[in-house]
Amino acid sequence: MQATGTLSVRVYTSQAQIPLEGATVVVATPGEEGKWKLLSLQNTDSSGKIQPVQIDTPVLGESTSPGGLPGDGAPCALCSVWAEQPGYAMLQMENVQVFPGVETVQNMELIPLPQGLCSLQQRDVWDIPTQDL
Repeated sequence: MQATGTLSVRVYTSQAQIPLEGATVVVATPGEEGKWKLLSLQNTDSSGKIQPVQIDTPVLGESTSPGGLPGDGAPCALCSVWAEQPGYAMLQMENVQVFPGVETVQNMELIPLPQGLCSLQQRDVWDIPTQDL
């Protein structure tokens, strides 16, 4: 049996958290044989947000291992989120945790690139460690 959680993403730049409109946001989960399963591909609105994404999660009552992996008694589903906007370094967030019945908000700060560099040439990857509940 499956439950669902919700993932909301907000993309901005600078410590002033200026929203980035039109940034491309990809939400995916690891699939079979090393391939990705695409869950969402959206552009941010004028607030730097995408529409919330519903993600299948383990049922709350079946969570048996706080540090386990999804499908192995873990209390959450894991996904990856990429955000890209021309003129900014691409940001990739790994192991974003989505819990059943909860809205997870993932903030993503994109850093401006020096003139002449492509966002695909420079990217930041953040790996979020699992939470011991």
